[in-house]
Amino acid sequence: MIGIPSDQWGESVHTVVVLKDDATVTAEELIAHCRTQIGSYKCPRSVEFRTEALPVTPVGKVRKNVLRDPYWINHSRKI
Repeated sequence: MIGIPSDQWGESVHTVVVLKDDATVTAEELIAHCRTQIGSYKCPRSVEFRTEALPVTPVGKVRKNVLRDPYWINHSRKI
């Protein structure tokens, strides 16, 4: 989950998902599942599905800044 620009809140929760080959799920199903597991303010408002692997550091952590940067282009500040 990453923060992307939101006109209403300044930033909103967005999630980037890479599904396994045999898996199927919709954005609505993922958001509904999150609502049962975590607080509503932490739930993603939008979901992006990707086919390629997420960018990771040499130790295996997801590089959230790389995922976040395209959304913040042409914004005067990053939150």
